[in-house]
Amino acid sequence: MITVRTFLSQSNKSDAIFYIVALLCLLPIISSPIALVLGFTLATFGLVPHRFNVAAFTKKLLSYSIIGLGFGIHLNQAIEASQNGLGLIVTSIFATLLLGYLLTRTMRLEAKTGHLIASGTAICGGSAIAAVAPAINAKDDQTSLALATVFVLNAIALFLFPVIGHALDMSQQAFGTWAAIAIHDTSSVVGAAGAYGDEALKTATTLKLARALWIIPVALLSAMLFKGNRKKIGVPYFILFYCAAIVFAHFVPSLQPIYDGIFSASKRLLVVCLFLIGSGITIQKLRAAGLKPLLLGVLLWVGIGVGSLCYIQFAV
Repeated sequence: MITVRTFLSQSNKSDAIFYIVALLCLLPIISSPIALVLGFTLATFGLVPHRFNVAAFTKKLLSYSIIGLGFGIHLNQAIEASQNGLGLIVTSIFATLLLGYLLTRTMRLEAKTGHLIASGTAICGGSAIAAVAPAINAKDDQTSLALATVFVLNAIALFLFPVIGHALDMSQQAFGTWAAIAIHDTSSVVGAAGAYGDEALKTATTLKLARALWIIPVALLSAMLFKGNRKKIGVPYFILFYCAAIVFAHFVPSLQPIYDGIFSASKRLLVVCLFLIGSGITIQKLRAAGLKPLLLGVLLWVGIGVGSLCYIQFAV
């Protein structure tokens, strides 16, 4: 029989392992994909602290990390990247939403679940789903299915995209653009782009956050289509602070050594974020995704991934 003292001792050991691995992710030897796998491994063996709210902490840490990246991005570069990618961003968002609507009807998938998956694929994964779900009065199981589907594909993208990028000999700017358009969550975008190179990271972060701004109009449109509540739409304020960081660094260049340190520290914190995201992915969540939602997610992902890649490689 397990005593209270034994249980607490085992809990303390598992908690210690979790926190030690999280700290190890701050070291350069741990890459973004490895961090994700480490998190998933600990979750699989039940070594994630039960009292630790992983999702809430990850959301805050990711926001702070992205704001920190703003200090390493030049204002002119951000403006140029946003202008050049605006057409691709808008086209990809509405094409994905339309394709999602058609596939949802064809597959006879529940409408709100299909719309949540399409919204997550079109804009920025879990953040978009979290913003759209209350706007359309989605049920918890519908939101969970959409989140599980997106998390699975994000994990695959983190490994797959850099491999494809190197195989096609894509430039830093081209890969950053592709990652920003075709990968769902911001964390996976910066993880994949960061593994490819600093220039890819800067391009991807700028375009991804420009894409994330579309959360608000898409959530409003969704509320109208599903006759939901427009007052429940969340605003991603960290994007505004990210822009403020870029502007501040531009007009106060004397602090450049400090900005470089903040940028480097933010990149490492993003690796920790991916570890935490991995620790929130369990076998149960993967099974809960189900076949139809996962198939819809894959089809949308392939559509936006292949379409944007062809445009970047041949039309630009």
